[in-house]
Amino acid sequence: MMPRRLVLTSAAACGIAAALPAGAADRPNPMPEELRQALERDPTAPTLGNPDGDITLSVFFDYNCPHCRKMVAPIRELISSDPRLRITYREWPVFGEGSDFAARASLASLPMERYWQFHTALMAMKDRAAEASVMRVARRIGLDEAALRRGMEAEAVDRHIQLSFQLAEHMGLMGTPTFIAGDEAIFGEQSRADLAGLVARGRRTLGLA
Repeated sequence: MMPRRLVLTSAAACGIAAALPAGAADRPNPMPEELRQALERDPTAPTLGNPDGDITLSVFFDYNCPHCRKMVAPIRELISSDPRLRITYREWPVFGEGSDFAARASLASLPMERYWQFHTALMAMKDRAAEASVMRVARRIGLDEAALRRGMEAEAVDRHIQLSFQLAEHMGLMGTPTFIAGDEAIFGEQSRADLAGLVARGRRTLGLA
C-alpha cells in the first residue's frame, strides 16, 4: 500500500484541521494548537514511549485492519531507536461492529493497567476481531470479563472513539493505519525507516531537529 502524504492545515471549523496536499501550507507550522492538543494530549488515549518526549507520533488504527496488525513490530523498533519519541494511539474502529467491540474492550482495559498486553494480543489474532474472539483473548490473558464489559460503557471510552472519528473526518484521513507527526500524515503500512522519516520531518517542522 502506497503512503499518502498530507499537510494538516487550519482550514476547518471547530479548530479541527482539514487535510490538503503536501506543499499547500504557506507557514512552517500550519496545525492550530487546539488541533495538536486534541490529537496528541487527549487523556483517554493510550501512550507509549517517552511520556515527556519532544515529539508525538499519533497512530490511528483498527484491530481488523491487516496492515495495522503488521505495524506492531516496526513501532516497537521505532520506540527502541528513538528515546525522545512519544506515541499516542487513536482507536478508530472503521471496519464495523466487531472493530467497535474490540476498541471498546481494549480501552476498557486501560484503567486496569492491562491495555498493552491486551492490545498486543488482539493485534496478534489470526481471526477477525468480534465479540467472541475478543472476549476469548481477554479470558486468556486473565482479564475479568464482567468488569471489562462494564468498563466498555464508560464515558471515557465513548469520548475517545467519538473524538477519533471527529479528528479523522476533519483531517480527511483515508483509513487505517494513519500516522501523524508534526503537520504531516501518512497512510498505509510503513517500515520503521518510513516512520523514522516522518518523525524526523516533524521535528524539523516544529523546530526541534
